[in-house]
Amino acid sequence: MNPAELLPVAVEATTVAAELVRTRFPGTLTAKGDRDMASEVDFAVERAVRDLLRERTPGIGLLGEEEGGPALDGELTWVLDPVDGTVNFVHGLPLCAVSLALVRRRRPVLGVVEMPFLGSRYQAVEGAGAYADGRRLRASAATTLAEAVVAVGDYAVGADADLLNRERLAVTAALVPRVQRIRMLGTAATDLAWVAGGRLDALVMLANNPWDTAAGVVLAREAGALVVDRYGAEHDTASNETLAGPRSLLDEIRALIRAVRADFTE
Repeated sequence: MNPAELLPVAVEATTVAAELVRTRFPGTLTAKGDRDMASEVDFAVERAVRDLLRERTPGIGLLGEEEGGPALDGELTWVLDPVDGTVNFVHGLPLCAVSLALVRRRRPVLGVVEMPFLGSRYQAVEGAGAYADGRRLRASAATTLAEAVVAVGDYAVGADADLLNRERLAVTAALVPRVQRIRMLGTAATDLAWVAGGRLDALVMLANNPWDTAAGVVLAREAGALVVDRYGAEHDTASNETLAGPRSLLDEIRALIRAVRADFTE
């Protein structure tokens, strides 16, 4: 099946999801671990999208953040983050997104990122370009970190957070004197969509899940950005980290990460 044929279905699903996010209060929060939670809206969105996609594409399973699903090594699988940026949503911050991707054998081939409170929809199909509200997207052409606005992923919570954050804080500290500005938005889907659109020059995220990144990876790639893990390998749904941006910036960023890791292993 050509993934482009399923783009209207994906847009329909994220439109339904975004309306739920816009019109409902977070409600009761369900703890998922140390300082991590899901809202009633997370569950409501995932169930609504799951029901719609089951009806429209009955032969394709769905992996959702809240209720799980099939492995991602099959022919086609939907991957959903119902509210990417739940903490922002719960606190009334408008930076959150619905992220829906179609994955073929661990490689995202279609992505839609809908930002309910910003009124923006980003969409891409592999080989067909990336668009936001009808406008073709082009990633940044920055060549030096000194001219780059670089987003960093959230710091860790939960088990081993202190240990994990030592490296993440050290990477941030290495970036700060070299980049134009650092930003932490709290929503990976928005980070990647804005890398695709050139609002952010690069993204450094040292941990992720497939629902965090799958849709955004398609957007960034189709807009001309490179998306790899910390070792420079092509990103897929099994990747543990996400680096996105122009190759020249990622070469510098990967060198900084290697230097930080070397300091920790001495």
